[in-house]
Amino acid sequence: MAKRGGFPGGAMPGNMNNLMKQAQRMQRQMEEKTKEMEEKEWEATAGGGAVKVKVSGKKEIIGVTLDPEVVDPDDIEMLQDLIMAAVNEALRMVEEESAEMLQQFTGGLGGMF
Repeated sequence: MAKRGGFPGGAMPGNMNNLMKQAQRMQRQMEEKTKEMEEKEWEATAGGGAVKVKVSGKKEIIGVTLDPEVVDPDDIEMLQDLIMAAVNEALRMVEEESAEMLQQFTGGLGGMF
């Protein structure tokens, strides 16, 4: 007569325990990587380096440097476009590295999600 309830051979509880340990380890690693990303800085330029923008991993602008030659009171639109281009490039760099970091953790999970 077959046993009712439980897991045959007790295999499932051990696997669940290992799975929980792996999940906790992955969570710690992700928290460490997230903190590293937040402390990191990226710099992007536009206009051949006339505009430089630094952003943090928290996606905050932490610095803007303008070459004095790019500041033309008669062409404010060009300066605005250069600043926008540099900011967008810097933020794209943060996103790209964040996605790569996330892929390291989720790449092996396959169809779990």
